[in-house]
Amino acid sequence: MENQRQPNPYRQIRSTRAYRRLMKAYYLMAKHPRWFGKKVAWITSGGPVEPLYAMGVLPFYPENYGAMCGAFRMSVSLCEAAEHRGYSRDLCSYALTDIGSSFTGKGPLGPLPKPDLLICSNNICGTVIKWYEIQARAFKAPLFFLDTPFIHGPIQEHTFRYVEKQMEAYVAFLERELGRPFPEKRFDRVCSRSFEAITLWKEILDLSRRRPAPFAAFDAFIHMAPIVTLRGTLWAARYYRRLKRELEDRVSHGMGAFDREKIRLIWDNIPIWYDIRNLSRMLSSRGAVLVADTYTSAWSLDRIESDQPLKALARAYATIHLNQGLEYKIRKMVNLIEEYAADGFIMHSNRSCKPYSLGQYDLRREVTRITGKPGLIIEADHTDSRSYAPAQVEKQIRTFLDIIEDKAQRNL
Repeated sequence: MENQRQPNPYRQIRSTRAYRRLMKAYYLMAKHPRWFGKKVAWITSGGPVEPLYAMGVLPFYPENYGAMCGAFRMSVSLCEAAEHRGYSRDLCSYALTDIGSSFTGKGPLGPLPKPDLLICSNNICGTVIKWYEIQARAFKAPLFFLDTPFIHGPIQEHTFRYVEKQMEAYVAFLERELGRPFPEKRFDRVCSRSFEAITLWKEILDLSRRRPAPFAAFDAFIHMAPIVTLRGTLWAARYYRRLKRELEDRVSHGMGAFDREKIRLIWDNIPIWYDIRNLSRMLSSRGAVLVADTYTSAWSLDRIESDQPLKALARAYATIHLNQGLEYKIRKMVNLIEEYAADGFIMHSNRSCKPYSLGQYDLRREVTRITGKPGLIIEADHTDSRSYAPAQVEKQIRTFLDIIEDKAQRNL
């Protein structure tokens, strides 16, 4: 079996230039909100952002900034700064990075913008509760906690009613803290834009069901930023319309993200932000392409049109990937493998993210039993490179690809 790296040219996405301009403009506003007459709310990645945009408040995502710190290889020093203040290394490295950045004023953009409000939803994990309490005390800013019950099995209607009441309390909190009434008509427009962007993102990811895939998961990890930070704005919808047109053109010409696509893989868990480029090159050198993942697809919900947008949002935010049990995650992985005609899957056992990684060995066993496709579990951390052995991981992946190729040869 040939294991040497072979060039496999990557096709640059032309829309990336527009993406960079868009995100640069967003971070300029986040860094200097007073220039634009904005208040800033820190919000968890699974938190409802639409009411903030309706009220003219700019959302800022510490987790997204943590990913940026990881990509710039700055997380280790920031995590250590938090650890020196007594915070445990066993905490989520996003939380440690954020807390360390607050202490030191360091990061790719320097000090984080001071929050006027903090919005915390536990639909992604329990760590965010204490994380946001700490920052609310540090910045002396009001905190709203939106509780979403964990969905272990079939979804009950009373769960949705409870989250709807939480959303109503969220709106009341914003009205009280900002001193003005909630603009229902503007909220409807924001939700319409949000639903459009969500639909466009889903359609973009669905294009990689084609062979060759025009859009690799490593691309999606980067281009997901607008659906997270700018969901509900015209900017996000406009950008994704542009990106979709470019990728549809690739499909019409039979062009993939890479020049060669021999093996199609699914990725599970948060990316290893500081090693994305190396992993992409290593996989592509063997003609292996990540065509889908469980992470970016968390923002690719089915279209959620409703004449009661607050109710629709309550249902959407209550049922995100990390707020559901193992059976749901098994079904999702099986569906991705079947819909994207994958040859196998790679699971990132993420030291920091316990909710995402819990049950992965059971998940791998069941998904392989149902689909017959092999799965590999690699150990790392999404931003803290101290928990990563790249040479070992690369060896595991190469052996895994050998297994897939041998299996394909036997089936010829």
